[in-house]
Amino acid sequence: MSDLGSVDAKETFRRVKRHFSPALSVAGKFSGQGAVEASSDGCRVTLSDGRSVLDFGSYAVALLGHRNPAVLDAVRAQLDVMPASTRTVQSAAAPLAAEKLTEYFSGALNRVYFGCGGADAVEVALKLARMATGRTTVVAVEGAFHGKTLGALSLTHNERFRAGLEPLLHSVVHIDPDDPRAMARVIAEQDVSALFFEPVQAENGVRLLDEDVLASWCRDAQEHGAFVISDEIQVGLRRCGAKSVALEAGLPVDAVLLGKPLGGGVVPVSAAVGNDRLFEPLLSDPMRHTATFSGHPLGTGVIPTALATIEQHAADGERIAAAMAAGLAEIREQQGDVVVETRGRGLLWGIDFTTAEVSGNVLAGLAQSGLVVSPCISRPTTVRLLPPIVATDEDVKEALSLLSGAIAQAAASS
Repeated sequence: MSDLGSVDAKETFRRVKRHFSPALSVAGKFSGQGAVEASSDGCRVTLSDGRSVLDFGSYAVALLGHRNPAVLDAVRAQLDVMPASTRTVQSAAAPLAAEKLTEYFSGALNRVYFGCGGADAVEVALKLARMATGRTTVVAVEGAFHGKTLGALSLTHNERFRAGLEPLLHSVVHIDPDDPRAMARVIAEQDVSALFFEPVQAENGVRLLDEDVLASWCRDAQEHGAFVISDEIQVGLRRCGAKSVALEAGLPVDAVLLGKPLGGGVVPVSAAVGNDRLFEPLLSDPMRHTATFSGHPLGTGVIPTALATIEQHAADGERIAAAMAAGLAEIREQQGDVVVETRGRGLLWGIDFTTAEVSGNVLAGLAQSGLVVSPCISRPTTVRLLPPIVATDEDVKEALSLLSGAIAQAAASS
């Protein structure tokens, strides 16, 4: 644990302003009310001024909370043995993690590529689909967020992130999420290599895509010989209840992309878990896509423990999800003048407010009262809550109470 006295908030903000961005410094001062993070444990983060805040945000990383004991033990064990690989001699951690991942999905997908961040998994899936089919056109969904590296950004729909960088990959088509025939129309005009979708669009205000529409797109893609890629970097691994939202729905996907909580909330690691057909280019030549830290032992060494620990708390996730659904429905009923809608699944919830100003005032109130949430960068009127799967009933009650108070305060000032 950090010594609070050793964390100088003023110096930290000065460094952020000087070396990163003045805007980030201002945003950090707002979020922490002048303090910075000093230490973390479980569902709570201790700030440099001594305040303890409840973390229902962290952009889906802290599913197991902060510094989960089992995860820390696994990291320490790998750190003591071999944290990095020669990349010439094979090491044991990554193959074992790959085996555990394929077992986690009951053998439905048997090939794995490991990256460090979510965009890494998107990039390799995108490249594999184009190499395996020899086609360039890729279909994504309006409202999608797949990352900000250039390939992933081509699939991301938000113009805010694309501005000044276009043309990106010119052969990406974004389709209407409510149109079951959209995929068929694209296929009628172009040779499509892959369909990418998020079964729940977290950055787009926690929008749940219709499973019947997804099923129609998947059938059309399969008949055309195109790959189906489910991006579950933010919503898989029990975040939305299922191990894989797409596989639980019976969708015929060729790959599931994972990240965020895959490293147990401690180490950065991501994965593209797919089938032989998609991975054929790497089966033929594994040098077609490589990265220095792909499959690094410290990251992959924690995956078996992270998966096992998540499954130990699966029932807890269901309990928390039910409490969140009931609590947010009550807030919606009580605060209908400023709350337009609450929606979500499992441990991912979005609250739509009437205006971005109201949403901002709610965030300001939560910053003061001590609840960390995640704004939706693609929808400024929406605030996201991502409770950890290790949250207690008391944690959930506290979060809902703080949220209700902040909304009431924002409503009074609007």
